Amino acid sequence: MSVSLVLTVIGDDRPGLVEQLATAISEHQGNWLESSMSNLSGKFAGIVCVSIANEQVAALEAALAALPGLRVRSEIALAATSPAGRRLKLSLVGHDRIGIVREVSQILARHAINVEDLSTHTASAPMSAGVLFHASAELTASATLDVRQLTGDLEQLSDELMVDITLDEAIRC
Repeated sequence: MSVSLVLTVIGDDRPGLVEQLATAISEHQGNWLESSMSNLSGKFAGIVCVSIANEQVAALEAALAALPGLRVRSEIALAATSPAGRRLKLSLVGHDRIGIVREVSQILARHAINVEDLSTHTASAPMSAGVLFHASAELTASATLDVRQLTGDLEQLSDELMVDITLDEAIRC
């Protein structure tokens, strides 16, 4: 019987880290399913989901623990369920300031919206010395979500933070 194993990986970034990880997984008959990896302030940070035979989990975990320069944590995932209800996409752009993610996520939590994917970055603002904060999120919500109330709450926050927030219904194939 196989299980889904979710790995979180962090270490000083350098060439060959993904290859080391992939080699350890394949040497233990693991199947790399999905991942997200980034260089964040000189650190390699990644999340990987692999399918692996239950009897190979301990050996893979030992091999991953022995990889030089990487810290790997693993968790056996519960059976995945496909999200029911609405899929939404949120985009935000505005001058960077402390608390933007906290304030947006508070509104999403109040509306029982799940954040499935969140990507953020900062960049220099064109024609000014400022820094812009960019966020993009894929969200799921129940079919009974009051989109009008959510939109109103986000518009109010947009005005308070002086950021542009766009919320669209997403189509998932």
